[in-house]
Amino acid sequence: MSNNLKYKRVLLKVSGEALLGNQEFGIDQKPVEMIAKEIKEAHDMGAEIAVVVGGGNIFRGMKNSAKLGMDQASGDYVGMLATVMNAIALQSALRKLKVSCRVQTAIDMDKIAEPYIRFKAIRHLEKNRVVIFAAGTGNPFFTTDTAAALRASEIDAQVMLMAKNGVDGVYSDDPRVNPEAKKYDRISYDDIIVKGLKVMDTASCALCKQNNIPIIVFDFAAKGSISKILHGENIGTFVGE
Repeated sequence: MSNNLKYKRVLLKVSGEALLGNQEFGIDQKPVEMIAKEIKEAHDMGAEIAVVVGGGNIFRGMKNSAKLGMDQASGDYVGMLATVMNAIALQSALRKLKVSCRVQTAIDMDKIAEPYIRFKAIRHLEKNRVVIFAAGTGNPFFTTDTAAALRASEIDAQVMLMAKNGVDGVYSDDPRVNPEAKKYDRISYDDIIVKGLKVMDTASCALCKQNNIPIIVFDFAAKGSISKILHGENIGTFVGE
């Protein structure tokens, strides 16, 4: 356990797509296990870790609801249920690694998870348990990025870590499409919003700015990234003042 961490309490945002692996749909065991190992490594160093996981590997609210002829609110609720499935899968992977873990959901599902209660979540973190927040904010029309910023604010996280798939930070354009895209080592909250960069939604960025929570965007596939960030190494892109 290390006492010289730059960040002690962190909120990790993992996209649902990170759990796809080589599949087109669903949950792949390999990336789930890899994510769990990265969390365990940081947890063993003494960090207090909360996680928000998306649901895009199973159901994307706006995209899938339109295809099915559903209204957006209904589609968003289905997307929230998808995040609960991912949270339980990640919890199982962490428990296999002997990491104490709790899932809290913004929609009551008392047979499978705790309801989200702010002070209980903070107490879990203080007791060295990983907490996974599922079902977004519990409201339609809000993304899991916004849920991550909200939960980070509520638990007094010192930083929000945004894990991306195969992209090692914030770029002026999508580097997978435009090879001329420029990477930013540091960028302000306002520049993310003004430049319309698609790394996160504007509500999430604005909430982190309001509560002075820095955001670090990094490539989850790069092994050991979370541990390096916790020790103050310059990984990915730092978003803040």
